[in-house]
Amino acid sequence: MVLQVQTSTYEAKTQEIAKQLLAVTQENRSFFASLRDQMRWDDKLLGWAMSNPGLRVQLFRFIDTLPALHSKSEIASHLQEYLGDESVELPTALKGMLNFANPDSMPGQVAATTVGTAVETLAHKYIAGENIKQVIKTVERLRKEKMAFTIDLLGEAVITEAEAQSYLERYLELMQQLVEASKNWSTIPAIDEADGELPPKVQVSVKLTAFYSQFDPLDAKGSEEKVSDRIRTLLRRAQELGTAVHFDMEQYAYKDITLSILKKLLLEEEFRQRTDIGITIQAYLRDSEQDAEDLINWLKQRGYPLTIRLVKGAYWDQETIKAAQKHWPQPVYNDKAATDANFETITQLLLENHQYVYSAIGSHNVRSHARAIAIAESLNVPRRRFEMQVLYGMGDKIAKALVDRGYRVRVYCPYGELLPGMAYLIRRLLENTANSSFLRQNLENRPLEELLAPPVVDLSHAEAQRRGEKDVSFVGAADTDYAEEEERRKAAQAFQGVRQQLGRTYLPLINGEYVDTPSVVDSLNPSNFSEVIGKVGLISVEQAEQAMQAAKAAFPGWRKTPAKQRADILRKAADLMEQRRDEFSAWIVLEVGKPVKEADGEVSEAIDFCRYYADEMERLDKGVNYDMPGETNRYIYQARGIAVVISPWNFPLAIACGMTVAALVTGNCTLLKPAETSSVITAKLTEILLEAGIPKGVFQYVPGKGSQAGTHLVNHPDTHVIAFTGSQEVGCRIYAEAAILKPGQKHMKRVIAEMGGKNTIIVDESADLDQAVVGVVQSAFGYSGQKCSACSRVVVLQPIYDAFVRRLVEATKSLNIGEAELPSTQVGPVIDANARDRICEYIEKGKAEAQLALELPAPNQGYFIGPVIFTEVPPNAVISQQEIFGPVVAVIRVKDFPEALAVANGTNYALTGGLYSRTPSHIQQAQTEFEVGNLYINRTITGAIVARQPFGGFKLSGVGSKAGGPDYLLQFLEPRTVTENIQRQGFAPIEGVDS
Repeated sequence: MVLQVQTSTYEAKTQEIAKQLLAVTQENRSFFASLRDQMRWDDKLLGWAMSNPGLRVQLFRFIDTLPALHSKSEIASHLQEYLGDESVELPTALKGMLNFANPDSMPGQVAATTVGTAVETLAHKYIAGENIKQVIKTVERLRKEKMAFTIDLLGEAVITEAEAQSYLERYLELMQQLVEASKNWSTIPAIDEADGELPPKVQVSVKLTAFYSQFDPLDAKGSEEKVSDRIRTLLRRAQELGTAVHFDMEQYAYKDITLSILKKLLLEEEFRQRTDIGITIQAYLRDSEQDAEDLINWLKQRGYPLTIRLVKGAYWDQETIKAAQKHWPQPVYNDKAATDANFETITQLLLENHQYVYSAIGSHNVRSHARAIAIAESLNVPRRRFEMQVLYGMGDKIAKALVDRGYRVRVYCPYGELLPGMAYLIRRLLENTANSSFLRQNLENRPLEELLAPPVVDLSHAEAQRRGEKDVSFVGAADTDYAEEEERRKAAQAFQGVRQQLGRTYLPLINGEYVDTPSVVDSLNPSNFSEVIGKVGLISVEQAEQAMQAAKAAFPGWRKTPAKQRADILRKAADLMEQRRDEFSAWIVLEVGKPVKEADGEVSEAIDFCRYYADEMERLDKGVNYDMPGETNRYIYQARGIAVVISPWNFPLAIACGMTVAALVTGNCTLLKPAETSSVITAKLTEILLEAGIPKGVFQYVPGKGSQAGTHLVNHPDTHVIAFTGSQEVGCRIYAEAAILKPGQKHMKRVIAEMGGKNTIIVDESADLDQAVVGVVQSAFGYSGQKCSACSRVVVLQPIYDAFVRRLVEATKSLNIGEAELPSTQVGPVIDANARDRICEYIEKGKAEAQLALELPAPNQGYFIGPVIFTEVPPNAVISQQEIFGPVVAVIRVKDFPEALAVANGTNYALTGGLYSRTPSHIQQAQTEFEVGNLYINRTITGAIVARQPFGGFKLSGVGSKAGGPDYLLQFLEPRTVTENIQRQGFAPIEGVDS
């Protein structure tokens, strides 16, 4: 189905007005074309970027890096690295400029100066000033051109509470100074008066997320409380000064909570009658028309109008990438025509409800503005009720044309330092040079009919894109999107349901029957150790032997079960887990103290293991043919026998499930011995496997004391495979014991052991510090540092060490520490008293070895330890070498990148590592020299995803192949080759030849 935007009564008028506007904007084009060779460097940069996609990507990456570079030599070397890339076709002038052998040479210095100046000039095209004084000059110039303004404060990402408070204070100061300056401004009727009203001369635009560093839809209530307090302060001061305040819209994840907070706040008696406040709608969002309708209905109820700013949207790449990575529906339209059509639909909706809403139409597309004017004039919308908006530095000509027609035009003016403003600048440049950009098309002399044609949308194609339909071999389970209120409600209900089951007894499963045990242990909630999650029966050595014999008896039948049938049991298990996703998340939160989002991600991982290993087994079951004339050669796999799975408590569902189903789907009978502290969750996994159809005796759930039942199973002569995840000490012991041939044993045991890490993130001098600080905080303190992949060391280069440490400490101070069940919690408890005491001992050692930069207090009712940061840590210190498995991070200072790599590689482990850098040569060097199984560049180092980041390391981090990867199942299989001579008396069948 193809939809063309309605050629209504407004279309003829739209075309007429658009042609008039376009004629004005194009008047001077031939003049500019004649000056093309005299263009300044900044204009040439844009021109070249438009014409070469490879240059565009590399140039913008370089520009993004530029503010972090500290010298001309660094600028010159990065310029060569980015623009010397093979994907870049360079104009002759730029090729010549990059032709220097040494960044310190005179040509290198000249290149750095030239490009640095050009980029800075370019930035000033889009940023209205670096300080309030410059901004005041800019807005006074705009007012002379009869244009109103709104000021947006650019800044580094708000990742600390100190920064959130500073954001508020800077806005209060900005409003104060603008109002002081405005006292000297003469009244300009075109923008200062309308229909007998006097709109405020000063307007500022703010972002909700900047008022609270831990703003999160999952914690809707807590976020609302924190943000609302600061917004009230802002609005009260704005009223005293006579300043208008507009609330910008940000990423899609924040949309619903932003609208919810503002709707509640602006119905409060104190603010209900205010009409000098605005809210933004983004037309590239698929649900924006519904949002606009809801806002209008809400405004009818409120009784006083507010401004709705309608924009296309500035986070398209980010939204599409995030949705693809999360397996969520695309929230944005995937083509520009759909966005344009939606923009026109919402424009009409707003203007037709002008008695309830002030419309602010923000666009650089002549047709979009013409459409709004056509509707407004046809409906006789009062001038006070609508205005046009453009971004500073973009659409200057259309803005002037609109002013000349007598319309109120407001220019959105960002201001701030170039460094924190660079992300904004990059978005503007991407928008300005995109193939579908109206500005670009207009510059390229596209035919008038093409530029002004109504947008045409193929709805069937658009819907397929929304569902993310792609030809991919494996699609993982989608994590829960807690930005949706319904998902938060379901999570809360799941906690209620699980709490009604607390304290029940969970018995081992042996030969298909639950059996009583001689001993029972309580599994406690680490957030509140007075709460018993469940009572777990622990098997005796005699029962371990019974389980082994049952598995041995079941093995012949299970190994002969067709691979497809075994795989389908795993798929059924995955479906059952998906149905019980919220319940399983709640069990994980309560039994091992993992915060809600991380628990949800673990459920996704368990589901993915089931589905991925099912697919993999069917692939392997096909075998490989190496046939020759007269002879068939078949390469096939068979199960090894009995697998003993020893799973950890820190990923109680995902790792237990992954190791278990890998063993089962490959035809091995399997005994699962979980960690004592997470045995209730594995009891729930057992329920799933039974319901999915695992036959009697094929799978046994055998919780027990590690030194008794576990040792018996590891040493048993009938054990073929041992899959273990846990400490290096235990893993090495299992490896040694498994190597000893026992009486009656006719095979060598295969050990798969993941034994932890001492993981390092390197932060070099070109890193994006916003990104690096957030990534280190999440990697180090997520699940209280109790992940084998957690960051426990940060190696930082000298030039940025102090700045990094300052922000790391402040960001960590801003984290919420509390019970894992609370939606506000980022740092929960550690697993038990033993872990808490061991971590405390390491902290004391650290105090003797390094400088204590931060030690946060923690609640008393559970096994809590507040995050700890040590600085100036020697690379060979105990806290720098030994796995602590807690919320403790060591920050190490180094002089250069080679030293950083040497320090990172200077441990016995090689599991995960990370690099925050925007230097291509550093990224390339890390890929080849950083000794880790999983290297993450410019992102967190935890949260490996099945079939995307197969997980596992080397050195003393473990033995065996990577979980969730294409060769993991091979460890549970024995390969065989079967060769058959198919000749009979000199005759052999020949395929493809007629007899």
